Amino acid sequence: MLNATVPRQAFRASTAIPYGSDARQKLDVYEPFEAAATVSPHGRPVVVFFYGGSWQNGERSDYLFVGEALASRGLVAVLPDYRTWPDIRFPGFMEDAAAAVRWARDHAAEFGGDPSRIFLMGHSAGAHIAVLLATDGHYLAAQQMSKCDLSGVIGLAGPYDFLPLTDPVLKNVFPAPLRAASQPINFVSGDEPPMFLAAGKRDTTVDPGNTDRLAAKLRAAGDTVEVKHYPVVGHALLVAALAAPLRFFAPVLTDASRFIDAESGHAAQRGNDSTQTTVGASNVYPLNSPRLAHADTTQAASSAHAPEPELASGTSSLGHAE
Repeated sequence: MLNATVPRQAFRASTAIPYGSDARQKLDVYEPFEAAATVSPHGRPVVVFFYGGSWQNGERSDYLFVGEALASRGLVAVLPDYRTWPDIRFPGFMEDAAAAVRWARDHAAEFGGDPSRIFLMGHSAGAHIAVLLATDGHYLAAQQMSKCDLSGVIGLAGPYDFLPLTDPVLKNVFPAPLRAASQPINFVSGDEPPMFLAAGKRDTTVDPGNTDRLAAKLRAAGDTVEVKHYPVVGHALLVAALAAPLRFFAPVLTDASRFIDAESGHAAQRGNDSTQTTVGASNVYPLNSPRLAHADTTQAASSAHAPEPELASGTSSLGHAE
């Protein structure tokens, strides 16, 4: 189990923090022990990570190894749960994700984070959620935010252009009248935040062509995008490679961290050039809740479950993989 390998003294975790009223609307925050003030006067970059699970399952506690990995690179990691099928269908989980991002921005400073440097990251269905937030701006707009509030997006093995659906469950998750609106590729308009998109060449669950088609659309619109295809990695291993014992399979953490470092510098420059406060080009919202009002603080979680493959549609991958 990947979580069993996580160093217990590498980070501080604040767990089960509500960002909404539903039982699934809770999140965990991982932060390095080193004081943020010693790194940057404005705090550390914040990464909101959405796990995968076919929009049907998943638990944030299974991704302790992701929180540790990001904290080990000097980042504040926010890992939310979100409602899934059959309790909710599209776009319900998108609304949850947007609310979690708003929470992360509002509370970043309480955990040593910089609210002007917010990154989204996700794997599989979670990558779909992260990228759709960054392309279809109306979800963040409902939270009084915009694409301009995002410093960058990291998508790992994401389905971004996966119609038509053949799986009967996914047809329920994505009702027919809303399917076109579920495709991130349909909303690229040239004002997206920079993106790092990665896929494993051995992925038979989500067609890596999703990554290439989205990247081509972003480039055609004038957006900044970097693409990596890892040769010996499949679907689940792409995110599992973030865990310390498996990092030799692919430099996913190194590449993602380098992207965040580069784009954090750009965000800091934009903040310096702006007449706004540290939130930069967006409106300023209060950091108005006590840090641990509803949180259980631990140095590590006890769950040690590895991520499972998801999104299989019959015997072929999701998204034009026949």
